[in-house]
Amino acid sequence: MTSIRRQLACTLLLLACGAHAQNYPSKPIRLLVGYAPGGGADTLARILAAPLSELLGQQIVVENRPGAGSTMAAAAAAKASPDGYTLYYADAAFLTAPSILDKLPYDPVRSFAPVSGTVSLPLAIVVNPAVPAKTPQELISLVKANPGKYSYGTPGVGTLQHLCGELLKKMVGIEWTHVPYKGAAAVVPDVIGGQIPIGIVSATAALGQARSGKLRIVALTSPQRLPGASEHPVIAEAVGGLDVSIDLFVLAPAGTPAAVVSTLNKAIKTVLGRKEVLDNVKVQGGIPDWTTPEDLSARITRDIAKWSAVVKESRIRFER
Repeated sequence: MTSIRRQLACTLLLLACGAHAQNYPSKPIRLLVGYAPGGGADTLARILAAPLSELLGQQIVVENRPGAGSTMAAAAAAKASPDGYTLYYADAAFLTAPSILDKLPYDPVRSFAPVSGTVSLPLAIVVNPAVPAKTPQELISLVKANPGKYSYGTPGVGTLQHLCGELLKKMVGIEWTHVPYKGAAAVVPDVIGGQIPIGIVSATAALGQARSGKLRIVALTSPQRLPGASEHPVIAEAVGGLDVSIDLFVLAPAGTPAAVVSTLNKAIKTVLGRKEVLDNVKVQGGIPDWTTPEDLSARITRDIAKWSAVVKESRIRFER
């Protein structure tokens, strides 16, 4: 009898999930972003939220929850009901946190259901206009000729920008000093003002200032030059094999019905194919990067291992 009841309960649960998925979405969806308004992740989340709202027939509400290297937003998403109404807009910090932080309030693989990749955002190595380097080759030669003289700023210890600087240091044999800031918004003004000669920030944070001539982009970290920003060289022109980009992707809480995940994945694919969205993403220095949930899952596992190896070799630790 117990077995029959158990089977009946499972059947009713499956039927309920199916009905839920068919009616999804029936109310607004929260998209949690682990950063303050105005940053690269927040900007791109809002670029996607408006057309997704129109397509799905329900508002996508971008909710900023900054703190603890974006892990506060990730933890809130992991604990949310797995019904598709709370999503997390993750970025590279999600991939580096497991190796940087001693303990996370969630499991980066088991606590989430991958939904879709959205945008890949290259980094930019920027310099104050007074720095005598205009190409990646010239910057590498300059730093090599002056070991220990030059420092570079990033949004913080253990960020992808920091790991990019350490990876470049290893690959080309340069000696430069890392200066951690509290976010890219603090790095860019100091590079412009000459307080620090070099910065590694997202392309979003760099392109506008570069267009105004306030700083110089020496290299972008995408494999090829960006459409709409082809005047800026890429680091691969000097260092083969160096490809570092901030991947932004959508996650749902583990246990979210597969049909709901599929609905969201297809909607994201559709809006990323729209010209107005592509144009807005291009302005931010981004590249459309839709993936299937399965491909995203494999990428997350692979990239966590990749950056863990860099962190271990560079002996990087994040201090709260």
